[in-house]
Amino acid sequence: MDLNTDLVQELLGALPHEGGVLTDPDLLQSYEHDEADLVPYGTPAVVVRPRTTGQVSAVLRAATRHRIPVIPQGARSGLAGGANAIEGAIVLSLTGMNEIIDIDAANRIAVVQPGVVNAQLRRAVAAEGLYYPPDPGSWEQSTIGGNVSTDAGGMCCVKYGVTSDHVIGLEVVLASGEVLNCGRRTAKGVAGYDLTSLFVGSEGTLGVITEITVKLRPAPEPALTLVAVFDTLAAAGAAVSAVVSSGMQPSMLEVIDRVTLTAIEAYRPMDLPTAAAALLVAAVDSGGRAPDDLARIAAMCRSAQASDVYVASDEAEADSLLAARRLAHPALEHFAAQLFPGGGGIMVDDVAVPRTRLVELIEGIEFISAEHGVVVATVGHAGDGNLHPIIVIDRSDPVNLAQGQKVFDAIMSLGLSLGGTSTGEHGVGLLKRDWLAREIGPTGLKAHRSIKTALDPDNILNPGKVF
Repeated sequence: MDLNTDLVQELLGALPHEGGVLTDPDLLQSYEHDEADLVPYGTPAVVVRPRTTGQVSAVLRAATRHRIPVIPQGARSGLAGGANAIEGAIVLSLTGMNEIIDIDAANRIAVVQPGVVNAQLRRAVAAEGLYYPPDPGSWEQSTIGGNVSTDAGGMCCVKYGVTSDHVIGLEVVLASGEVLNCGRRTAKGVAGYDLTSLFVGSEGTLGVITEITVKLRPAPEPALTLVAVFDTLAAAGAAVSAVVSSGMQPSMLEVIDRVTLTAIEAYRPMDLPTAAAALLVAAVDSGGRAPDDLARIAAMCRSAQASDVYVASDEAEADSLLAARRLAHPALEHFAAQLFPGGGGIMVDDVAVPRTRLVELIEGIEFISAEHGVVVATVGHAGDGNLHPIIVIDRSDPVNLAQGQKVFDAIMSLGLSLGGTSTGEHGVGLLKRDWLAREIGPTGLKAHRSIKTALDPDNILNPGKVF
């Protein structure tokens, strides 16, 4: 089969709108990979940009007939290579399916297409007095479809959970082109297998998500925020352990280490205390109890040897602290480019441990960094034990690159040894396939393969990802 004639003509017939099918080599290159560093990717043979579920179904039927791999993509803001193209594949870009279909304020649900940007949905439901909690750092860019595919988290996870805690229904196109509707719109529902949960976090390997039903919450009270400054990263971890052990439910509990603070300040000056070993950013949205709750957290931070505790004076100051935290990833990319002008880059890890083991994880990361002589920035959602050690590397130096990989593997091994998991919210993609296999074991891997084979017998959906 000549891909440039047979399949492309079939796709043009299914997606006749302008820009529905892309074959220009320069355009194809822009769809090759997501934000993950040092994982392989290829150039797709064609990119399709559907607008309807029917068009997605037609693409998958054609791909199945021709045995051509299909790589679903959203905004490509992922950090594990889960959206990376492979050579000669069809890239199925869902960013054009970006309609908020329904906001049902009475039943507290919203129905959206996968290309809706996270921040767009949050603002739309806020206008109705409602709240969609998941807030990944890339919320102004990442799409709900991508969030669902990786089961994304964010800074509110400590209180409100990850994406899967808010998805109650899906429309999914299977590899055969058949359309599956699973889940519900009701407050309760336990009929049949929980297929919705099966597809959430499946990273495009089991089906293409074309419609998502999420549950919403009443808008919370404005949060009160504080920042605690620590002379050691472990002391910040001890403060986190004290807060979570107390039974309190902060709406945010984030840690930022000195490397990250320095990078953020260089990237966008904000008068951050770059001499500190770590900052702990905490927020509470508990209404009338919030001042007392924040005072309790402040006291716990001081007991853990915080050198200073600052309470945000107003909502604007609190928002600026949150904005600083969101800048960690681009700031560290800039930092790496400055440190290694010939090829600076970062490897973003994502490891979660039981919250009671957080201090051990922090101390272990510091030891691994020193042992290998590689810069590691530690930032993350400390309140739920999910850290993002970010390894700064020089791509142009094979020795440094090899050391960076050793550091990555050592941190992964440490996380699993502490009873943790290989990913808390970024997904497996290409980056962590071997680590998933270690985590779930042979029987778990066999079960994963059986499910994949049942739903995608020809292995056309995002092949090579996850396992």
